[in-house]
Amino acid sequence: MAIWNLGSINADMVYAMPHLPAAGETLAARSLDRFLGGKGANMSVAATRAGSEVHHIGAVGPDGAWAVERLTGYGVSTEHVARVAAPTGHAIIAVEPGGENQIILFPGANRALTREHLDQALDLAAAGDILVLQNETSMQAEAAKLGRQKGLCVCYAAAPFDADAVQAVLPYLDFLILNEIEAQQLEQATGKTPGDLGIKDVIITLGAKGARHIGGEAGSVLEVQALPVTPVDTTGAGDTFTGYVLSGLDRGLAMSEAMSQANRAAALMVTRRGTADVIPDLQEVQAANF
Repeated sequence: MAIWNLGSINADMVYAMPHLPAAGETLAARSLDRFLGGKGANMSVAATRAGSEVHHIGAVGPDGAWAVERLTGYGVSTEHVARVAAPTGHAIIAVEPGGENQIILFPGANRALTREHLDQALDLAAAGDILVLQNETSMQAEAAKLGRQKGLCVCYAAAPFDADAVQAVLPYLDFLILNEIEAQQLEQATGKTPGDLGIKDVIITLGAKGARHIGGEAGSVLEVQALPVTPVDTTGAGDTFTGYVLSGLDRGLAMSEAMSQANRAAALMVTRRGTADVIPDLQEVQAANF
C-alpha cells in the first residue's frame, strides 16, 4: 500500500553546546549544522528508508526549494508539497554532549496548508493506505476525518503535545503514538488511560526504557526493551521509530516485528548527529550489531 504523511518540513539548525543554556544565559556554540528536519519530514524519510512508498503532504516557503529537493532525493514523493508565501518552518536545536536537547520551533509554511491542498492529495489515496499526522501543521482534524471517511488507517503522533489538538482527532484515529510524558498529559486532559481511549493501537515510547504497545484483544500489552547504545543526539529518534513502525505495518509485519525493527532504527539514530539526513536505511538497521 502507501503511506500519506501530512507533515512538517523544517530547516533544523543544530548547535552543539557545552551544556544546555539556562534562562538568561549567553552561551557560545561549538558548531552549527543545517539539516532537513521537521517531525513530518523525518517520518517520511524514515518510512521511505524502511522500504515504503511515501507521499508527503506539506508546504515550504520561497526559501524551501532545497528541502523539497532533498526529500525527493531520499525517495519521498513530493508532488503534494505546496509552495507558499510564508517562510519555510525551522527549528533551533541546542544539543549538549550527552545528547539531550532543547528546541525552539517556528512553524512558518507548515501552518499555511489549506483544505483544497489536502483534498487534492488525499483524492489519490486508497482504502487501506496509512495516513499519519503530527501537531506541526494545519488541517490535522480535517485530514483525520477525511482519512477515516476514505477508509485509511489514521495515525497521530502526538507531538509537540497539545491536549486540544489530540482530542480534536481522537474520534478518527486507528493508531496513536506518544511518549510517556505526553501519555500522562493526555490522561490528565481526558480522564482516561491511553488503553481506555477506544483506539485500536496505542504505542507509548519510553526513551531509554524502550516502548509499549497497548491494543489487540482485551487491551493486550507488548513491551519492547531499548537497546544498549551510547547516545550522542536524541533529536529525531522518536520520528525514526514512528516511521519505521508504520513502514513495517505497511509491509505486512506483525506489530511485535515492526516495533522491534523500529527500536533498532531508533537505537542507531541516537548514535548520529542530525535529523532526516542521517536516518538509517533498512539494510543498516538489519545489519546493526547490538
